[in-house]
Amino acid sequence: MHSNKYIFIYSSVMVVLVAIVLTVIAVQLKPAQENNIRVEKMKNILTAVNIEADAANAEALYKKHISEDFVVNSKGDKIEGANAFQIDIALENKKSSEKRQLPVYVCTTEKGDKLFVVPMRGKGLWGPIWGYVSFRSDFNTIAGTMFDHKGETPGLGAEIDTRVFQKQFIGKKIFDETGKFVSVKAKKGGAPKDDLHGVDAISGGTITSNGLSDMLISGISVYEAYFKKQQKTE
Repeated sequence: MHSNKYIFIYSSVMVVLVAIVLTVIAVQLKPAQENNIRVEKMKNILTAVNIEADAANAEALYKKHISEDFVVNSKGDKIEGANAFQIDIALENKKSSEKRQLPVYVCTTEKGDKLFVVPMRGKGLWGPIWGYVSFRSDFNTIAGTMFDHKGETPGLGAEIDTRVFQKQFIGKKIFDETGKFVSVKAKKGGAPKDDLHGVDAISGGTITSNGLSDMLISGISVYEAYFKKQQKTE
């Protein structure tokens, strides 16, 4: 039989070896993981402008259609030198509004029209939810959306990541007829067809629907100054 000392040394050596192997594997996989995250972000932005992409063609389509990106502050002024694609919205949300960096992605369509995409992040029932919303050049009308989640209930709150739900937002407006920001809300029981500021909430997914409505309010309102400035130049 081996002594306790032998067993202790053997166990310690094995723990160290396993830790070294796992570290090496993690380091080797990191570039691939980072690339997957980058490509997924491109796919999400493209989805918000109604362009379907997969892992194989996302980068090519992104370079073709996303003609510009930049960062603005809460006053609507551009922040020179900031990289829109590298900004972590989860971290920005923890800052006060006046210190936040707000990315904007510009899509030029086949017809030459421009769509403006903004990212956002919020809270669902079981974890974070996030998305991108694109706007027409009036900076009021929604052109497309993309929403996703970390762990919402399948068949209920998880429905926010379906195109059926997301397409409801196309044509909705975030400002009322007086120019007041009102956002777009997911309404329990359904929204009337002529409601420019409401869509049908997810049946059985009230908390997720409310979380998404809150995300839209908080995620879009920080761009209000920028949108208003652009509207004045139109």
